[in-house]
Amino acid sequence: MPRTSTSAASEAAAFRASLGAWYSANGRHRLPWRLTRDPYAVLVSEVMLQQTQVERVLPYYEAWLARWPAFAALANVPPAEVIRHWRGLGYNRRALNLHRLAVRVVEDHGGRLPESPSALLALPGIGAYTASAVRCFARDEPVVVADTNIARVVARARLGLASQREASGRAVSEAAEALLPPASARDHNLALMDLGAIVCRSRGPECAACPVRDSCAWRAAGFPVGQSQTRPQPKFETTARFARGRIVDVLREAPATEPELAAMLPPRHAPKTPEYLAALAAEGLVVEAPAGHWSLPV
Repeated sequence: MPRTSTSAASEAAAFRASLGAWYSANGRHRLPWRLTRDPYAVLVSEVMLQQTQVERVLPYYEAWLARWPAFAALANVPPAEVIRHWRGLGYNRRALNLHRLAVRVVEDHGGRLPESPSALLALPGIGAYTASAVRCFARDEPVVVADTNIARVVARARLGLASQREASGRAVSEAAEALLPPASARDHNLALMDLGAIVCRSRGPECAACPVRDSCAWRAAGFPVGQSQTRPQPKFETTARFARGRIVDVLREAPATEPELAAMLPPRHAPKTPEYLAALAAEGLVVEAPAGHWSLPV
């Protein structure tokens, strides 16, 4: 017998109640970006946390806000300085986009992050996820924030799948939206996020400790193994991203010529130095300076 809208709503409410009780006792409430509603501080944390672990971000986040506490302060420094202080976080394009965003916010929005979703999405480096995260975590708007952890919890608990890779993004979003509470979406999304990070992990989920295990569709289906296979990832040191990162690291210290940069790269990467420099220049992360030297943008 199909569920009625009333039974579905009651089930979602029971799910949220169990999740909320668990979050109150076990959530990561003291993370510094959860102690603020400042849109700038929330945005900085979201950009830093993209593909970077929480423990690694913590010291950088607090140092960043101490140095540049608002959009105006960040917009007032050259991009080279921003890239230098991003060292250690990886994916240097994020730093450049954050700086470009700050400049746009100051020039076009009076130093305040716009509230309109379309205006947010028009800013450099802001995608659908980041826009939703800022709207929810800074303003408590009732929107789905489907990061990797939340998407995995929803795919398992509501769709009965081993991971979010087994479902379409639309299916995950619709299932997550059906769980949204009428109020306090911020705490709800943070609770789902923490459940995925602490209990419903990608590998080795602790189902016995899960507060929603009794209503988990994946558990009810017998924990079926997903059909998609994760492709083996190449060693990071063999990738172009590693080589480009090394080039930026060198240029953080001082300008250098192409031969000097090639000599500092592992032998397998050295012949591709012109290719790496061209890619970095296209992204705006490096510029060619006089006398054949390369440097960070000024």
